Amino acid sequence: MNFNGRTLFSPLLPLIEQEFGTTHARAASIFTFISIGYGFALFSASRVAGFLGSKRAVLGSLTTAGLVFFVIPAIHRFSIFYPVVFVLAFALGVYLPTIIPMITEYYSEKDWGKAIAFHESASSLSIFGAPLIALFLLSFLSWRLIFIVVGGILLLCAMIFRVVATETHSGKIGSVNRGLLKNRSIWIMGILWIFCSGCVLGLYFVLPLYLVRELGMTVQYANSIFGLSRSGMVLIAIAAGFFVDRISLKKGLFLIMLATGLMTMLLATKDIGWIKSLLFVQATISGAFPPLALVAISRMFGRETRGQATGVVVTVGMVGTGIIPHLIGLTGDLVSFRLGIFLLGLCTVLASSLVLRLKDLR
Repeated sequence: MNFNGRTLFSPLLPLIEQEFGTTHARAASIFTFISIGYGFALFSASRVAGFLGSKRAVLGSLTTAGLVFFVIPAIHRFSIFYPVVFVLAFALGVYLPTIIPMITEYYSEKDWGKAIAFHESASSLSIFGAPLIALFLLSFLSWRLIFIVVGGILLLCAMIFRVVATETHSGKIGSVNRGLLKNRSIWIMGILWIFCSGCVLGLYFVLPLYLVRELGMTVQYANSIFGLSRSGMVLIAIAAGFFVDRISLKKGLFLIMLATGLMTMLLATKDIGWIKSLLFVQATISGAFPPLALVAISRMFGRETRGQATGVVVTVGMVGTGIIPHLIGLTGDLVSFRLGIFLLGLCTVLASSLVLRLKDLR
């Protein structure tokens, strides 16, 4: 549900764009503000967790996000989306850097791969489910009322978490230390996250626009094949947990990055029949990156800096989910969506070589 707070905008974006009569680039800029708010929260999460405690930080994240969702249906000027989604994304962003150290405290290191991959499968399930949830709810509700439903469920999740979770010591409290920022590995992981998050979420955010506006599909048909194409992500995210402790993380990350870039380049085809198959393959391969990357971060950084490192890496990676959708939308206005998608894939292929420079990844 935390991840749904961002992914739900994607299948509803064609309807939002149509109602407000805005351009592709301006509609996609919603995700730029989501990423700014999310990234700012990731960078600040250690302070929030230090002030509130890990459990209350997660509770505050879920509760605030749920309440903001009740505000969205009242928006009648497109520009109002920007500050609202910024606040929403800030609330959602506190979650990940807080929960990863909690998971590594709950479980022994030999089980981190399975535990983190199982937890990370929730994001894949969200990416898979959001278009199908939107498709189902649009049969009964307007896009505005869907946000109220999601807000109510988030508040329910907060109540459940309050009952079942226990407080843990989540590492060092305060601002990110300078020594961590001087570590080359953290910036390499950040760059890798930019392009993989661009291929996973950045592309995901604008694909409905591409399918509806450029390829002429209906919103219903686009969301159905869009959602089903993400089904493989759930399985690969869980499967990654059982293999991550048995393979070389460095080789695994390199091959996933390379294959993700190549599959993204192939998505620039005009053939709708091929796009259906390629969407599935591209999503399945790219879905293995986040769980492997989070395990890599947990192994490269110690207990005291693990949460901060996660926050820094994912903050840098927000460029992939914020700027890349806007750039693809801009190419859609000026030339075609296909050009932007092809260039994203090419950059991802080139970035894959950086994995080999992670000397402290065992």
